[in-house]
Amino acid sequence: MERLLNKSPNILVVGDLMIDHYLWGKCEKISPEAPVQIVEIEKETKTLGGAGNVINNLIALGARVDVISVIGDDLVALEMKEMLSNIGVNINQLITQKKRITTKKTRIIAFKQQVIRFDKETKVDIDYNTEKKVIKKFKENLLKYDLILFSDYGKGLFTKKLTQELIKAANLNNIKILVDPKGADYRKYKGAFLLTPNKKEAIEATKLEFSNNASLSEVILKLKEICNLEVSLITLSEGGIAVYDYKLVIYPTVAREVYDVTGAGDTVLASLGFSIACEYNVHDAVQFANLAAGVVVGKIGSAVATLKEIINYEASFQNKALAKSKVKTFQEIEDIVKKLKSIGKKIVFTNGCFDILHVGHIKLLEEAKDFGDILIIGLNSDHSIKRIKGQDRPINNEVDRAHILTTIEYIDYVVIFEDDTPYSLIKIIKPNILVKGKDYEGQEVIGQDIADELRLINIVEGKSTSNIIKKVKCQN
Repeated sequence: MERLLNKSPNILVVGDLMIDHYLWGKCEKISPEAPVQIVEIEKETKTLGGAGNVINNLIALGARVDVISVIGDDLVALEMKEMLSNIGVNINQLITQKKRITTKKTRIIAFKQQVIRFDKETKVDIDYNTEKKVIKKFKENLLKYDLILFSDYGKGLFTKKLTQELIKAANLNNIKILVDPKGADYRKYKGAFLLTPNKKEAIEATKLEFSNNASLSEVILKLKEICNLEVSLITLSEGGIAVYDYKLVIYPTVAREVYDVTGAGDTVLASLGFSIACEYNVHDAVQFANLAAGVVVGKIGSAVATLKEIINYEASFQNKALAKSKVKTFQEIEDIVKKLKSIGKKIVFTNGCFDILHVGHIKLLEEAKDFGDILIIGLNSDHSIKRIKGQDRPINNEVDRAHILTTIEYIDYVVIFEDDTPYSLIKIIKPNILVKGKDYEGQEVIGQDIADELRLINIVEGKSTSNIIKKVKCQN
């Protein structure tokens, strides 16, 4: 995922813009006038919704974004223009249709729960002259973009004629169009690269039900046929995302906690578009979108997911698995460290035999962890220890020693190395902090030329594996 960092594809969003208006408060009593809650408003916020939320998500990921949409000649439209300008979006491709009401959705939230929503909008199709203006704007600017997203909220922008004109123009120039669809007739999207309907929308569009993988395959193939798609896709809420290019693949959801699904479809569309514009294949893009959606459903309201949040979120799932398997190969630790450094984590490294774990080891490891975010242990292999300490060592084999270290919560990773020193491993990790005991004071420490900093820690006098072995031998 780190290859998406610092990428800024040019993406055009065509879609229904709206303002999401939130009134935040608390509810502690019922109205005497009617059996309804009284919400005491404490805060008011406004954010871009609909296609605007797709734009917000794209900008959060690092894309450069333009928008084509139709708005009314009202105060909400003026607010929207200001909000778009404030986030650096060019508003010159917004087309005003007189007497049209720009969509505004107001939600009242009490104690993180949505109480009610009320909408003000126009939902009839745009008129013929406005339709011509949209097509003209699109064709004039088409070649600027790496990829195009259609965010259809069923507010009247995507007439059949307009939608087909735009798709044909994009296809002639080999520019992919991804669509978040609406309505029962998907034929207007024919020729798009892919659509992102949810389960309910897919059933409505195909007139087919599905309850298992066999019937899901039938529905997803029907969508592919109806719209002549390169890739067919259905979002399955808690079931993840189903994809069909040559065969059906289902990528399970990675959401940990769901507070609010508002705008999750926008995030899926935006993250798919961003990653495909950055030359991800569809399957990698779907997994990226799954992670992005997992981030936003854990937030309240129309939310966005930044690349750092997505990387951290993915890492949090990996860490659960790593609790069972913290032992990594050289290649694995190289990939992990790259990812961790890309999100600003400070890496601490130390090494040793850790043959018989004792309090001296524990104190050194505890203090080492305090120097940074991630503690990696280089562990001498059995062959390495025999060469250094003799044929009667180690007492415990490398598998047992590694397993014991992984049970210590503040150790993040363990890597077994075969050489006499961990120099090759340190070259791969390039730690921010290299840690050794103070008994190395005045000596050249292996790897200190690579690490940003060397830290020497006080050792516990008299505590060593060799002393423990001597004591046991004496007692026997």
